[in-house]
Amino acid sequence: MNVIYIMWLRQLKKYFRSKSRIIGSLGQPLLFLLAFGFGFGAIFKKAGAGNYMQFLAPGIILMSVLFTAIFSGIDLIWDRQFGFLKETMVAPVSRFQIMLGKTLGGATVAAIQGVIVFVLTIIVGFRPHDLILLPLGAVVVSLVAVLFTSLGIGLASTMEDMQGFQLIMNFLVMPIFFLSGALFPLEGLPKAMDIIASLDPLTYGVDGLRYSFIGAQSVFGMTTDMLVLTILTVALLGLGSRLFERIQA
Repeated sequence: MNVIYIMWLRQLKKYFRSKSRIIGSLGQPLLFLLAFGFGFGAIFKKAGAGNYMQFLAPGIILMSVLFTAIFSGIDLIWDRQFGFLKETMVAPVSRFQIMLGKTLGGATVAAIQGVIVFVLTIIVGFRPHDLILLPLGAVVVSLVAVLFTSLGIGLASTMEDMQGFQLIMNFLVMPIFFLSGALFPLEGLPKAMDIIASLDPLTYGVDGLRYSFIGAQSVFGMTTDMLVLTILTVALLGLGSRLFERIQA
């Protein structure tokens, strides 16, 4: 347990020491909020779909969580290149504990990033529908954070090149985000698009968070959202630990 705590704490210290990283990571969510929220707001309203900022905010919050979580794998490659990982690996502790500590640390950072973006959405006009449901939204954010941090660390365990990791992540992250329904309603999509969206893990997070934050009717049902997110989180945590155990530091 001490190893898990140490690795978790190290991830948080790295995050809070880099003020430029914190500020820089807010640029993209803020751009999406302003450009899409106000740019398409009038069109969305004319279509009879209501306030687009209310619809958009949960998706942008999870976008920030997704990017921060999955790119936590870069820290693993960085530690590998500069020898810190090798020092950790020779310690008389299980690799699963090391990986779990890194995952929980990266997920905590991603969740904090989501909270910061949530505050930004409040500033630009977003208002939660029911404060009682906010804790449920926090659970959704936590599951998404752990899920994609596990994925990022698992993929990083198979790579040694930071540039290669960034290319693969960009190829993976952008489709995950854009096909999740974060920017558009899932109802009325073409059949092929509907199938692809239903295979996207983030889709269930966006659907659940939208229900929690704005009271929108869940497309899949809140029970399904939570069940899918929980199963995928456990599965990817297990897969990530297996890949991490095979890593050659």
